[in-house]
Amino acid sequence: MRGISRTSLVEVTRRLDENVLASAGTAQSGVSLGSELFEVVALLGSQHSLRRWLADQANPAERKTELIGELLETKVSPSTVIVAGDVVSAKWSGPRDLVDAMERMAVYATVAALQNASALDELEDELFRFQRIVAAQPELRDALTREGVAPEQRLSLLESLLSGKVNAATLTLVGEAVTRPRRRTLEQALDHFGGLVSERAKRYVAVVRSAVALSESQQSRLGAALSRAYGRDIHLNTEVAPEIVGGLSIQVGDEVIDGTIAGRIAEVQRRLAG
Repeated sequence: MRGISRTSLVEVTRRLDENVLASAGTAQSGVSLGSELFEVVALLGSQHSLRRWLADQANPAERKTELIGELLETKVSPSTVIVAGDVVSAKWSGPRDLVDAMERMAVYATVAALQNASALDELEDELFRFQRIVAAQPELRDALTREGVAPEQRLSLLESLLSGKVNAATLTLVGEAVTRPRRRTLEQALDHFGGLVSERAKRYVAVVRSAVALSESQQSRLGAALSRAYGRDIHLNTEVAPEIVGGLSIQVGDEVIDGTIAGRIAEVQRRLAG
C-alpha cells in the first residue's frame, strides 16, 4: 500500500460499504458504480492542476467535496458523487495517492456483490487466466496494446473474446487494464487489479508453478499450509510449467519460495561459478 494513508483508506472504504454498497443491492449496480468511479480516475489523471488542488491538505475538505460534486453531478450517479466526495475530502500524502485511492474504490465497488468466497475465487481465476493468455499470445497482446488503436476498438475486441464467458466485474477490470492502464503494462495492470481484489477479500494470492498439474487434494493441503504460515487466507493461482522439472515454485507478493529441481540446479551452478 505504497504511500497511501491507511487511516484515510480505512475510512473511505467504510463509507463506501455503509453509505453506498449496502444499498446497491445487485452485482450490476456495483459494476456500474465501479465504471463511473474509473471515469473519475481518468478525469483526475488528465487534470494535473485539479488533482494537485484536491490533494493539497491546506485546502478545506468541504470545498473539495463541493468542487468534485459540481464537476460530476450531471454526469454520474449520486452514489458516485458521494464516493468521490469522500475520497477527495480525506487526507492523502500527494496527488498520486489521491488517484490511487479513487482507483481502489472503483475496484472495490466493481466487486462489491461478489462477497462469497466462490465468486471472488472465480473473479481472481478469470483475471489470472486472461493474464496468462495474453502472455502466451503475443499477437493478441499487440492487438490490445498497440499505440494508435482507439480504446473503443480495443474494448470491442475484448468483448468479442470475453462477453458471455466471464462475469461483468471481470470484463470491467480487464477493460480498464486494456484501455487505461495508468503507466503500467497490460500484465502489470491485470496483476494490480488482482491484488486489489485479494486485498478486498482480505487474503493473499499465491502463484504456484509446478511441473505437472496439482490435484484438488494437493491444492487444498498447500493452501492450508500457506494460510497457516502467513496467518491469512491464501488463494492459489496454479500454473503448469514443465521446464521446472519437479517440485514447486511459490510466489506470495514479493516473496518467492523456490523448491524446484531446476531452481536447486541453478543454485548449485551459481555456487560453482562463484
